[in-house]
This record gives sequence, C-alpha cells and structure tokens, in this order.
Amino acid sequence: MKTHLAALLACAGTLLAETAIAAPELNANLRAVLQSRVDSNELASVVVGLTDGRDSVTYAFFKAGARAVDAQTIYEIGSVTKTFTGLLLAQAVKSGTVRLDQPVAQLLDDYVIPDYKGVPITLLDLATQTSGLPRMPDNIRPAQADNPYADYGQAELKAYLAKHAMTRQPGTRYEYSNLGTGLLGHALSRLAKKPYEALIRDNITIPLGMPSSAITLTPSMRAALVEGYMAMGDAATNWDMNVLAGSGALRSNAHDMIRYVNAMMSAPPDSALALARRAQRPTDGIKGEHIGLFWHISTVREKPVIWHNGMTGGYSSFVGFTGDGKTGIVILSNTAVSLDDVAMAALVPGAEPELRQIVLAPEVLADYAGEYELKPGVLLTVTPSAAGGLTMQVSGQNKVRAFAIARDVFIARSNRSTFSFKRTSAGSVDSVEGRQNGRVVSAKKRVPMTRTAD
Repeated sequence: MKTHLAALLACAGTLLAETAIAAPELNANLRAVLQSRVDSNELASVVVGLTDGRDSVTYAFFKAGARAVDAQTIYEIGSVTKTFTGLLLAQAVKSGTVRLDQPVAQLLDDYVIPDYKGVPITLLDLATQTSGLPRMPDNIRPAQADNPYADYGQAELKAYLAKHAMTRQPGTRYEYSNLGTGLLGHALSRLAKKPYEALIRDNITIPLGMPSSAITLTPSMRAALVEGYMAMGDAATNWDMNVLAGSGALRSNAHDMIRYVNAMMSAPPDSALALARRAQRPTDGIKGEHIGLFWHISTVREKPVIWHNGMTGGYSSFVGFTGDGKTGIVILSNTAVSLDDVAMAALVPGAEPELRQIVLAPEVLADYAGEYELKPGVLLTVTPSAAGGLTMQVSGQNKVRAFAIARDVFIARSNRSTFSFKRTSAGSVDSVEGRQNGRVVSAKKRVPMTRTAD
C-alpha cells in the first residue's frame, strides 16, 4: 500500500486522511454525515478505511479538542471477530484437519453436546448461524453487568450444553448465536491444543501482517486504545470474552483491518480465504441473502456485498467489500451505535439515503420536552440532552438518544426510529409522530418539562 498523510480541517472537528494517489475516496456527503454525527455527540469518534485491494485511504472524525484518532487507534471490533473464527475453520478444512459436516461433539469429547432427535450440530451449522442454539446461554450471571462475558468459562459452558434441549433440527433455520460462535472457536482451540488467541495470532494476524490485532492488549495497543461509550453517552467498560472469545473478543485498528479486508477481497479461488467468504446457506427474512462461514452476503442495488458488523458495550464496527473485489471498507467507532448505513452507502452509492444531522440550540430543544401519551398509562418522556439532541423513553423501556436531522425531525439510530414533532398554529409543540419498522404511532403532549436528561 502506497500512502501519504494529509491533515484537513472540517467544520468543528478534524478529518485526517491517509491517502494514496489512486485510492478510493469517501464521498463528500458521507464525510459530512459522519462529521455531523460526531459534532452532535452521537459518536465520540469514527475511523473509516476504504480500499480497492491495492491502495487505501483512511479518514478520522473527532471533535476539536477531543483525543485525536487515526489508522493506528485501537477499537474493540466485537462480532467482526466471528469472521476470524470462520477463517480458522476454513483453514482447518483446507488442511484436512476437519470437515464442514463434522459434528462439533467429535472435537469436544468431554462435553455433552445436545442434538435434535439424533441429528448432531455440525461445524457448518455453527459457522452459518443455523445450529439451533440460542443467541446466549441462560446461565450467564455476570459479576459485573457491564462486562457480561468475563466470568463465563468452560465449566459454565459445559453445564449449559449438558442440560440444553434442542427445539429444532440443526441446519434448518438461521438464528444469530454468540453461544454457537463461541462454541466453535473453543472447539477449534481445543483441537489445535492452543488458546484461541494464539490460534488467531499464528494462523491469521502474523501471516497477514496485523501486529495490532489481538485479544490481550500489548503495552502499545493499550496506549492506542480509545475509551468506549454506550449509545446514551455513558463511558463503557472494555469486554473480556473468556470461553466465548470466538464470538467477539478481538481488538484492532483500521490499518490492520484494511490488510484483512484486502486479503479477503483478493482471495485465490481454492484458498481458505475464498472458502470463508463463499455462500453456504440462505438466511431467513431478506430475499437473496446468504451466509458463508459467518460472512453475510447481501444484494444491495443488484450488487453483491460481503460483510459483517460488530458491537460491544462501547464500540461498533463494520467490515465489508463488494463481491467483485473492487471496493472494501472498514469502519470503527468508540460508541455503541451502528454505522451499517454509512458502510453500505460507501460500498454501493445510493444504497440508502443518508440524512445529515444538525445541531439545535438548547432553547429550541426545550420546545420538545414533555410527556406524550401513547395510550392510557403509557408515556413517551422527552427531555433535552446536555450533550445535544433529545433523550426519549417509553414507559418501562430503555432510554434512547435521538438527534435532529431537521427542525422538528429526530432520528434514533439505536432502535431505527424517527420522531416528527407537530406544532400548533401558534408555533408551540403539541404532539409527536413516531415511526419504527413501518409502524406509525402518534401521541399528544401532556406535561411540559424543562429539565435536562444528562
């Protein structure tokens, strides 16, 4: 990769670009969208890497006066780790060590692995999220709620699997499972007689030249690690994954992840890399979508896109590339808010309309504060956020942060909803209309409020 550095000042934040002469570019609209999300405090920082398989460009978005981030900044990559687990499986298949149709029980002879009427869970079932295992085991009881996997070890995993009763045949239905992915990573680790992290290091990160990708932070990685934040803006605790490491334990930076995406994009046809990204089974719900060894394959505006996203308590991530191998992207943020929409729009221009956020003055935000009655006994409480935007909470549900995309129109990306406030002829806000997943609800303002949410 031939690169040089250029620093550009953008609005209220700083945009740092690492470019090559012929490198792809993030279009001006998407750069403005990301800067607006940082400026409005929805995101603490974002690093975006674009590649054409040879040359790359890296953009960094952060607020003026905040800690600077760049291609070397370390983030948790969450479930993007799953694709590394899938590549380990592909390597083991290519070496003849295992078969995709091999029951996972054969790799864990001291475990009681559940089956369904004699039909076992295979390695392929685990890698395609069709194992029939639930998203999470029901015996996770974390000592620290904001580090939920830390004390879930082999004993707990064995105990859960020994008592779990399967409700359907493996291989018949897609159901995203951190448990299943963690089980596969653990099984491959046991087979190789190496810790999962060592397996990743020896088989993927060292061969691909990714020195800053690991589970255990080296001193240099720790110095480059940026603090994570929850969707509501609260500081987050870094996650430790223990026995389920294969589902989401890795930390990395944009520089390393671009190398990873480049390798996947240019995979030789008969390689483990190619096997990892090859479609294996359809997924439910979206027509034409398939899954490889954890890689999702979607059709976006008639163009295949191969991708995976990730999120931990304080970070979000996305890696993906077009099926023709011409464009790849890495997005890393230290806020637990999805950036899938930006990633898809960068890979396939026009894939999804991008709405730029705006910053409204505190006195304007105060207009929306109040309690809105959705139905008797169920209220939507709206309060201005000290960090900008609004905090919204339906009775009995978690709070969400919403940010303005126009006067009277707000979006909450954490639950994919929009809110349009309505005014009387005199100009005062008297109701709100909420939209989520095609459902529309309206509510009249009942009680004005002036306090801030945080």
